Amino acid sequence: MHIAIFPHPRKRESKNLAIGIQEYLSSRGATVFSENDMAETIGATPLSQIDLNSLDFLLSMGGDGTILNLVHKYADLEAAVIGINLGHLGFMADIPVTEIYPSLQDLITGQFVIDERLTIDGILPTGEGDFAVNDITVHRGQNPRLIEISIHVGESHLNNFVADGVIISTPNGSTAYSLAAGGPILKPSLDAIVITPISPHTISNRPIVLPIDEEIHIQYLSDAAPLDVNFDGVTQSELATGDVLKIMRSEKVFRLVNLTRHDYFSTLRTKLGWAGKLR
Repeated sequence: MHIAIFPHPRKRESKNLAIGIQEYLSSRGATVFSENDMAETIGATPLSQIDLNSLDFLLSMGGDGTILNLVHKYADLEAAVIGINLGHLGFMADIPVTEIYPSLQDLITGQFVIDERLTIDGILPTGEGDFAVNDITVHRGQNPRLIEISIHVGESHLNNFVADGVIISTPNGSTAYSLAAGGPILKPSLDAIVITPISPHTISNRPIVLPIDEEIHIQYLSDAAPLDVNFDGVTQSELATGDVLKIMRSEKVFRLVNLTRHDYFSTLRTKLGWAGKLR
């Protein structure tokens, strides 16, 4: 088993935890790697010494944002991601520090499944763009006022929005920015996307869930400054007046380790503070 560990560079406890994880995994037959500038510190083998495609797992130490940065940095790899959370409870990085070693033992003994979650591509008129695990956000950026955008689903016109922008979210990302903007929660295994307006001028413009089998076209109608287009909050582009952003299902699949000791709905209840009765 080949595992690459990615300690969080700004979390004080991350390095010491990574040393313990490396020793634990190595003592159980795994070969542990890390990026060159961290490998010697934690006792791992530098990533430059192997074919990265031979990695089985990428172990992220941080939060959901850390995982998104990691997946974009190593976008060509098919290794599954496992997340140790060093801050608040995450939806992807769902292993708390208190459960690191029982969870690693589950990984070693095969007590897990790998969820394969859809991602989306966003293509600009220039042909440039990126993929997103969570969401692609079109936002008014430097414009001081609401902007108008038109959205088509396949050949059909969905609506024109006057708003701060719009979020196109995967089920995996439905608990992120889209949820904060009033969007619904989708179970990550669904083949669907959510279109969530950001602060729409007309409150009847509500989030809508659609199957992921048609292209979404977003056209910028306002004669104003370019819009910001963000992919997972990791990479950014611009959309000029009249330009169309095309969004579609990506060929890339986000592979996330799901340990049997962790349950998605339990994470929802804990993260969102759900309760069965009023207190």
